[in-house]
Parts: sequence; C-alpha cells; structure tokens
Amino acid sequence: MKITSINVRRIEKEGSRMKGIASIVLDDSFAVHDIRIIEGDKGLFIAMPSKQVRNTPGLYKDIAHPITSEVRTVFEDAILEAYKNADLITNETEEKEAEEEEEVLSS
Repeated sequence: MKITSINVRRIEKEGSRMKGIASIVLDDSFAVHDIRIIEGDKGLFIAMPSKQVRNTPGLYKDIAHPITSEVRTVFEDAILEAYKNADLITNETEEKEAEEEEEVLSS
C-alpha cells in the first residue's frame, strides 16, 4: 500500500487544538478524508475520521483507521510532513468553511 496523494488544509483558530484537515489517497484507488491534525501536549498528531457513538455523548469511534502501528506511523509522518509544507488558510471564506467542518466533526 502506498500513499499516492495527500491534501492538507492548515487552520489557525485561536483556542483550537485542531491545526489542519487532511485527505489521503491510497494506491490511486481509495480516499480517506477528514483526518484531523491536532496539537497535543507532546506535539502534533493525527486523528482519524470518526463519528459519535449513538446515545453516548462524548464517545467517538473511528470510521477508518490503520490496523498496525507501523501503518499509523507511515500515515502520520506523511501527513505531518505535508502539513509543514502547506499554506496557512488566510481567506475569511476558507476559515469559515474550516470552522463549519470542525463543528460537524465535533458533533
């Protein structure tokens, strides 16, 4: 399996630990969207797309995720490298879209 495409949108919102949103394509045939880039206590990490568990406020379950720690490391290294090279969102419209996307992800 090879990551054939990575798209990252950097986000800078005061008070938010979310620093970006990424999408990846595997082997030019399978896409994973809404991978969040989070600023944690020990630095940046990725959070795979998730949804809230029904009737359980505050509990989320990954929709798609790597099975092994080796694959997670490959994903994280590639996405964080792309994040470092991505342009910061400065357009107000794009910032609003990012905020709306963050609200959808957190609900």
